[in-house]
Amino acid sequence: MYVGLDMGTSGVRGILIDDAGSVLGEANAPLETQHLHPGWSEQDADSWITACDQVMRALGSLHSEALADLRGIGLSGHMHGATLVDADGRALRPCILWNDTRSAREAAELDAQPIMRDASANIVFPGFTAPKLSWVANNEPDVFAKTAKVLLPKDYLRLWLTGEYISDMSDSAGTSWLDVGARAWSQDALDATKMRLDQMPDLVEGSAPGGILRDALRADWGIRGAVTVAGSAADNAAAACGVGCLNEGMGFVSLGTSGVLLAARGGFAPAPETAVHTFCHAVPDRWYQMGVILAATDSLNWLARSLGQDAGDLARALPDSISGPAAAMFLPYLSGERTPHNDAAVRGAFLGLDIAMGHEALTQTVMEGVAFALRDSHEALKATGADLQTVLAVGGGSRSRFWLETLATLLNLPLSLPAAGELGAAMGAARLAICAASGASPDDVMTPPTVAEVVDPRTDLQPAYEAAYDRYRRAYPAITDVMA
Repeated sequence: MYVGLDMGTSGVRGILIDDAGSVLGEANAPLETQHLHPGWSEQDADSWITACDQVMRALGSLHSEALADLRGIGLSGHMHGATLVDADGRALRPCILWNDTRSAREAAELDAQPIMRDASANIVFPGFTAPKLSWVANNEPDVFAKTAKVLLPKDYLRLWLTGEYISDMSDSAGTSWLDVGARAWSQDALDATKMRLDQMPDLVEGSAPGGILRDALRADWGIRGAVTVAGSAADNAAAACGVGCLNEGMGFVSLGTSGVLLAARGGFAPAPETAVHTFCHAVPDRWYQMGVILAATDSLNWLARSLGQDAGDLARALPDSISGPAAAMFLPYLSGERTPHNDAAVRGAFLGLDIAMGHEALTQTVMEGVAFALRDSHEALKATGADLQTVLAVGGGSRSRFWLETLATLLNLPLSLPAAGELGAAMGAARLAICAASGASPDDVMTPPTVAEVVDPRTDLQPAYEAAYDRYRRAYPAITDVMA
């Protein structure tokens, strides 16, 4: 038996699977985020431990005999978080999360140093870990001086599970301290941020062992034998493992709170100027690249709140098939944007609103705006040499056939819908646990799901959508000029 633990921003989710990948049970525990100031986003790191313990006990109460035979645990976690611990492994302050933008000035200063992009293969985004430590050094010098280790969120959980300071390459690639090509910490990047190598955890591949579960926890949870904790993965790398997206030409698009278009890569092909993220995959000798937009279903949720409606009801009110682009346009930059603009200050906009427009017209406009933004990510990915051939559609937004057909048409790619079943980061984490505990090959374990349906591009409507996308591309510089 194996457990996959996915630590999201809003909660910890755990699944229990057997060695054939069949899901025997699942459990969830919520997490709370604090926003003390505009642009700040923090969590109490010890709340992750409480949530993990709740999940494991819930799995045990439902499936005690199965959990007793546990052999491996895999972890998935939200990236970029800065968890600062002292020499005794205690958190010195709340974790600064991935969507915290307080370090925008520090990020810009670091990104201006050529060594940072050369070493990390990425722009130094405000959400990344390194600029957060620069902010702490500038604003909380006492905390900075006491920092013995910097851990990513899932690796603070690992410290509690195993007593080990260990991370994996996929998660560490989002710190700005990793040499992503060499899959090792960059001394140059550490020096540029006044950090030391001894403040970094040891590195292992995600599919390799990354510690052994402590005996006290094993006894507490009723587990009979030794349990290997996998090196594990960042959330998107784990999601790629969950849907079998390991090889060149394979990818997925996720319509979740944020939007992701991810391409697996067989080689290292950095292009930081595109604002595409180039990260190590969770398995050896492979990488992945992704374009990220910060508000996908979040844009639809925002519209629903503004209209006093339910987001699902708004989506279901649209037909299954598209008939052409909306008259109005929506720029989905509600929280700034990453790919391709790297602009934390830009904000969203409606253009071309008409007094006759109702809820359906606004919903279509918002969905199209998100699809246009993901097309921007596709263009950026193509500039790196990525050539997507097989793309799975996942996330809550993929339940809307209208949204998928819009996106397929704009990307000019067929989108495959997986058959019902467990997908995503928790399954990817559990698969990594299988590899770490048994020595199985990732290619044998991380197979793609059965495809239930393929949504094809509407070639008859592509000229109209291309014209609309051209207008969309011209809108970003216009609104940034007006809002400057």
